Amino acid sequence: MEDLEKSALSLIKKNKEGLLQSDLWKMLGLDSREGSRLVLRLTKKGLIRREQVMVNGRRTYRLFLVESDSGGKSIIVDLSNVLDIPCTTCPYIESCGPGNFYDPATCPLMDSWLEGKLESRSKLEKMSLKY
Repeated sequence: MEDLEKSALSLIKKNKEGLLQSDLWKMLGLDSREGSRLVLRLTKKGLIRREQVMVNGRRTYRLFLVESDSGGKSIIVDLSNVLDIPCTTCPYIESCGPGNFYDPATCPLMDSWLEGKLESRSKLEKMSLKY
């Protein structure tokens, strides 16, 4: 993010009730053309939102910082099932592909790995049926 965008976000953040678009431009020393482009960039990035308001009989926009909707939550992604795929350590990965000499459909390493996964799964299913 460029310095101008950081400065704009900082100014908008300081104004909890929102900052008029034209005031932001004045504070940053921008003309309306440059200011509009800046605001559109920040809006497209999802960092600010614009709310149309009337000020002195003229339509303008009040700018607000977009709060993160994650609520401090994080997304946990389990990659354990794919980290041991033989492709990650295969010396032929660069030349591997459908129809090539090295083909995932005929790869003995891939076959062995898949068979192991199927055996593990069937063991788990059998165990769950016992209980």
